[in-house]
Amino acid sequence: MIDSNGSPDLEPAARALKVLLPGVTDDQLANATPCARWTVGDLLDHLMGLTLAFRTAAEKGPDPAPNGPGDPSVDRLDPQWRGRLPVQLDELVAAWREPAAGTGETAVGGVRLPADIMGVVALDELVVHGWDLASATGQPYDIDDQTLDTVHRLVSRQASSDGTPGLFGPSITQPADAPLLDRVLGLTGRSRNWRPLT
Repeated sequence: MIDSNGSPDLEPAARALKVLLPGVTDDQLANATPCARWTVGDLLDHLMGLTLAFRTAAEKGPDPAPNGPGDPSVDRLDPQWRGRLPVQLDELVAAWREPAAGTGETAVGGVRLPADIMGVVALDELVVHGWDLASATGQPYDIDDQTLDTVHRLVSRQASSDGTPGLFGPSITQPADAPLLDRVLGLTGRSRNWRPLT
């Protein structure tokens, strides 16, 4: 969903992610995720970084990682992530609701884009990684179709059968009548049927 300022509303995706956090146990931090080579702890470290980076992008501040975000690691995960990540999600939502957030250009991880597009990239990150976290920790993931439609329009332009380095794995074809979440996941190289190896 795009607001009157031209920026996407990140609140539904942030809320869907926040409700998962109390269900993540310490012994799940080593669990595999749908993100190749990332554990749950790595994914949480990535979420800590991206919420800060995309908030800074909305505020047109200096890119905190101009040479790229680097690989996340559970070893760098803030031990206070349970308290900090919900706060950073709220700050991210608030930043993109400011009228100036969707204007001009901004940068994240060394990539410069029109700010309104960058806001949708932030939304995509929250949605896809929200599903990743839910799947890796055995929790349901609930997101509204308006949010999914906004993300689908972005990923359908970027997805490739060869993958998009740094963004998505090779796309997985889904039936045209598949649920919207399945189609979004397929375009980002994910399958709704993903399960961790046991």
